[in-house]
Amino acid sequence: MGKKRAKRNTYPYVLKHGRKAVYIGITKDPERREQEHRDEGKNFTSMILDFPCSEETALKREQEKIESYKRSHKGKKPKYND
Repeated sequence: MGKKRAKRNTYPYVLKHGRKAVYIGITKDPERREQEHRDEGKNFTSMILDFPCSEETALKREQEKIESYKRSHKGKKPKYND
């Protein structure tokens, strides 16, 4: 019998204000998380979801996206990831 596959229930996502990324994260409940960000006062115009994946893969993608952002923004993280 084959290896058991991890649940693909975690979404990497990016909050954007216009074309600029202001937060990079992961969630299992995108609607709830979007509302939490709004309730926290984060200023963004859209939430871009990636494909669902395992939590382990989502965490890896999140870190890769943050590192990529930092490389193109003089070492700074997105506004709300500090």
